[in-house]
Amino acid sequence: MDQNNNYNTPQEEDEGIDIMALVRQLWDGRKTIIIVTAIFIVLGLVAALTMKRTYNVTTTMVPQMNSRSNSSLSSLASLAGLDLSSMTNSGGDLSPLIYPQIVNSVPFRKELIYTPLHYQKADTAVCMLTYAKEYVKPSVMSYVLKYTIGLPGVILGAIRGEKPDMVLPGGEGDGSGEPKPILLTKDEEKIMKVLAQNVSLAVDKKEGYLTLSVTGSEPIQTAELALKAQQLLQSEVTRFRTEKAQDNLDYIQARYNEIKKEAESYQAQLASVRDRSQSMATTRSRIEQERLQSKYNVANAIYGEMAKQLETAKMQVKRDTPVLTVIQPVTVPAKPANSRAKTLIVWTFLGGILGCGIVLGKSYLPKLMASFKKEEEQTTEE
Repeated sequence: MDQNNNYNTPQEEDEGIDIMALVRQLWDGRKTIIIVTAIFIVLGLVAALTMKRTYNVTTTMVPQMNSRSNSSLSSLASLAGLDLSSMTNSGGDLSPLIYPQIVNSVPFRKELIYTPLHYQKADTAVCMLTYAKEYVKPSVMSYVLKYTIGLPGVILGAIRGEKPDMVLPGGEGDGSGEPKPILLTKDEEKIMKVLAQNVSLAVDKKEGYLTLSVTGSEPIQTAELALKAQQLLQSEVTRFRTEKAQDNLDYIQARYNEIKKEAESYQAQLASVRDRSQSMATTRSRIEQERLQSKYNVANAIYGEMAKQLETAKMQVKRDTPVLTVIQPVTVPAKPANSRAKTLIVWTFLGGILGCGIVLGKSYLPKLMASFKKEEEQTTEE
């Protein structure tokens, strides 16, 4: 028992000596640590002063889907005297898991690009594309990066020349009614890449809520962009969800207008014949009156049925319309998301760690290399 205690004591002393030696090495190399840390403090100051302020806005929504069946809707409509036997469901509910794909789609982002927003530098509301062209000036750091790291790309671009934007044959809106592919300009593509990083939608599968996150350069501009994205998401989801029901409603509305106009025409003709027959009642006028009365009765019956179907179609559209209940509304951020003080602290911490690593590496690297050589010599002798 005493032998074990005598054996462990030197080991504990060696560990204490190693720690003290480590502290001593750091103290001896304090000049190197201070110099490296000071360099990183300067770099941190430059990074903090040239850093662009960003603001974050988040809004939380819950999709409310109508899950009532056709049978329940038919029973309610029958109480009002409507027949829903000819109406079918326009389709299943659009899954909220698809909503992020809507936010990431090109039409959605293009709509955001041309949304007027209020910037501090602009007197009136302008879209992001106009603001990027007319109000944003490149910073000094961007010039430095462009003509240092990005110099090869600048040279290649000057040699190749600037390519003009592509144009669709006949234009995007030639009035033919045929679908056309979406063609983006170079400026639109740049703004869309920025939107891909600044506008995102997350779906909580467990709790069932949506979180829309938007990042911008100014507080009011960021809040307006988030509000527009929220409204556009609601309209796009509604359009996808009610597309079939809306088409059916448009068809019934057009047919209803035709039948209404036809019934009113027969009614006017019948009234005219009756007025003429009051002064002179003849067999011909009586036959004409009966014929118009028959046509009017048929048209009026169809008109009444179409009125029922029109109300049914309107109910179907409202039934299929999803609602996004806003839990956390859009608010204007009071503070920026990134902090210059935190940036300076991070750079200072990295400088201190790097300085300590350099000091310790000077002493431990030779020992490490010597141990590797010794192991190689032992393996060759064996």
